[in-house]
Amino acid sequence: MYNGKMCVGIIGDDLMCRIDREFHEEAVEKNGCRTMDFTNRPMIGYVLIDDTGMKSKIQFDYWIDLALAFNKIAKASKKK
Repeated sequence: MYNGKMCVGIIGDDLMCRIDREFHEEAVEKNGCRTMDFTNRPMIGYVLIDDTGMKSKIQFDYWIDLALAFNKIAKASKKK
């Protein structure tokens, strides 16, 4: 969570990033990236990156920067 909004996390051995839906298709074409899929439902705007997609600091920083950029404009979930 960052600014009260889902941003990045770790799921198993993968990095999860919440990104702008407009960049989703471009992102999943990158090495090591795939759409996050819980209960057989693809979640557009959420991607998982395995170790092949973040071997260098530059690659890792790319994903973190992409998630942080979207976080600035993302809407927070409704409070329960």
